[in-house]
Amino acid sequence: MNILYIGDIMGSPGIELVESLLPALRKKEKVDLVIAQAENVTEGRGITLQDFRRLQQAGIDFCTGGNWTIYRDAIFPALEDPTEPIIRPANYEDIPGKGYKTIKTTQGSVLVVSLLGQIVGRDADRPTANPLQTIDKILDHESAHHAAIVVNFHGDFSSEKRIIGYYLDGRVSMVVGDHWHVPTADADVLPKGTAHITDVGMCGSLDSSLGITLNSVIPRWRNGTPTRNVLETAGRQQFNAVLAQIDPRTHLAKSVRHIQEIVPATN
Repeated sequence: MNILYIGDIMGSPGIELVESLLPALRKKEKVDLVIAQAENVTEGRGITLQDFRRLQQAGIDFCTGGNWTIYRDAIFPALEDPTEPIIRPANYEDIPGKGYKTIKTTQGSVLVVSLLGQIVGRDADRPTANPLQTIDKILDHESAHHAAIVVNFHGDFSSEKRIIGYYLDGRVSMVVGDHWHVPTADADVLPKGTAHITDVGMCGSLDSSLGITLNSVIPRWRNGTPTRNVLETAGRQQFNAVLAQIDPRTHLAKSVRHIQEIVPATN
C-alpha cells in the first residue's frame, strides 16, 4: 500500500496548495491513504472544524497533531470522537482528545499515532509523558494486526527524532518527523524495515520564516523587538510530503522518498 504523509499545512496558502496539487498527485502515485500534519492549518494556530472538513474534501484522509492542535476548543469533540480521523499528541497529559486512532483502507486498517517531543519556546513547560514509554504502551495495547502503523513525531531536536525512528525500527511502518517546517534530506528505510524522515517540511510560503512574513520576524532577531507573527501569503509556495510503500502483510516499508513541489510566485 502507498501512504502519503503531508507536512505541516500552514494557513490558507497551505490549504490552497493542497487543494491544487493533491488530487493529481494522489492519482499519479496511486496513493491508498493520505495523512497530513494539521496543527497549523487555521491561520497558523490549530484547526477549526470547517478547515478540517475542507482538508477532507481536498483528499486528506487523516490529520495528525502537534503542540498547536489544542489551541481551538471547537475541535475537541472531533479529537474525542473515535470515528473522526484527527488526533492530538498521545503523550499530552490531561488534555481532551485521543492521541491515536485507526482508519480503514482498501488494504486494511491503519493505526496512526501522534507523539510530542521536546518543544522549544512557549510550550516547553507543558506537561507531557515520555514519548518512548507512551508508544510502547500503545503498541502493547494495539495487539491486533494492522496493514500499517504510522507514527508522527512532532518535536524540535533532530537527535530525538532520529532516536525514535531507530527505537521503533521493525515495529512500525513509518516514523515521520515534523514541526521544523524545513525538510531534511534523510528519507530512508531503516535496517529493520521502518520508513523514516527527520522532518518532512511544510506546505505554504517558501519565501518566509517557516510560513511567517520576514518583516514580522527579522526585528525580533535583530533588535529583540517583540513582534506579532503575520502569515505570509505572497511569493513562491512549497509542498512537502513523504511517500512510503508498505507491505500490508508485514506492515514494513519497501521504499520511501521525499516529495517537494515549488510553485512560482503569481504576483
